[in-house]
Amino acid sequence: MRIVTNILAILLVMIGLSILLAMAVWGVGERPAVYKNISVSGLHKLLQNNEDVFILDTHIPEQQHIKGTDAFIPYNEIDRNIDRFPKDKQAKIIVYCRTGRMSEAAAKKLVELGYTNVNNLSGGTVEWQKTGHDFEK
Repeated sequence: MRIVTNILAILLVMIGLSILLAMAVWGVGERPAVYKNISVSGLHKLLQNNEDVFILDTHIPEQQHIKGTDAFIPYNEIDRNIDRFPKDKQAKIIVYCRTGRMSEAAAKKLVELGYTNVNNLSGGTVEWQKTGHDFEK
């Protein structure tokens, strides 16, 4: 009887280790990468502090850009313009559009492409203008 109990215990340990190994190999249990939202005041502070950020307007048709915008790439052309993004996948990227819908799609695509510090401007340029902030001239 003791031998059977020992064999069962060994089998349970082996099954548990196999499950853990499978989870590690297949990435089970990993949290998917996600983008964050940033408020207008949060972006304004980043700009005031001259923080190193890549700011991207994704709205189509092209609109007035927030001061400091690094690029305009339509939300549905992100993957075709990957060479215009920072090489560092951990670079802080702020995406915006007019209201936030197009930039949300762009943020999701950037995360899919491996970027880990993507931020979507909540409310887009509509909210930016409501709070009295300037655009490029």
